[in-house]
Amino acid sequence: MDGAFSETAPAKVNLALHVVGRRDDGFHLLHTLCVFTDLADQLWAVPARKDALIVTGPFGADLPNGRSNLVIRALEKFRAQFPDYLPDGIEIHLEKHLPVAAGLGGGSADAAAVLRLLAAMSAEPIPDSELFALAATLGADVPMCLLSRPCEVTGIGETLRPLPAFPHMHLVLVNPLEEVSTPEVFKRLVDRHNPKMPPLPEPLDRAAHLSLWLQDTRNDLQPPATLLVPAIEDIVSAIAVTPGCSLARMSGSGATCFGLYGSAAAAHQAAHDLREKLPGFWVAATPLLED
Repeated sequence: MDGAFSETAPAKVNLALHVVGRRDDGFHLLHTLCVFTDLADQLWAVPARKDALIVTGPFGADLPNGRSNLVIRALEKFRAQFPDYLPDGIEIHLEKHLPVAAGLGGGSADAAAVLRLLAAMSAEPIPDSELFALAATLGADVPMCLLSRPCEVTGIGETLRPLPAFPHMHLVLVNPLEEVSTPEVFKRLVDRHNPKMPPLPEPLDRAAHLSLWLQDTRNDLQPPATLLVPAIEDIVSAIAVTPGCSLARMSGSGATCFGLYGSAAAAHQAAHDLREKLPGFWVAATPLLED
């Protein structure tokens, strides 16, 4: 797409996710460590006669291209907040590489990437503070996906603390190709007031320190998600025994699970072995996204 503005929408992985409370309005309070991967959806945008969304890619058929798509809602909200800043029409092309409803923040990442695209196409500069405030109106994961760098997240997802350093690590992601409803997972959560994550090492720049810290953390959504998708337990067990895996866990509200590795070689070998052990599942090896 010559002349198009382009952005990537990196997958978001919750290395740890603690549910620490619930507000009166029903939103849950979280304490989570989020990282992002080289594995990403791809988006392009070009001026057009009218707004349109074209969805392609391996998981493109799983997404609508109308107003129910978060990408279109991001475009509508941007136009409403910043009228006359954009061309009369914008055609957005989303190439979907991440599974849908998978605990990887795919829809939120796509919406965040669109906000970055629109800010780049805008006739006037958009202050970061206003762009992040707009992101928060689209969903709890959108601000962290707009940042797309390792961060400690609190509140309902709106309070971000970017980490100044993070070790170079690799992930293997495994999804059983079963979509999971986040509200259904929270509905099955037994305890909504759990302890926070322990304090992060300062600086967090060594893989050994990260691995040790993660041993004292958890994903509080993993047990209820496993009730909906029993395969999660088998996937985590299969990842955990692969050579070089320092942690196996579910990401977000599932059903994607991950293994954490210190080298690309270990991650790629684990992905190869897991494809043989879990036929029919989506398996991908990827490094963490670096600044």
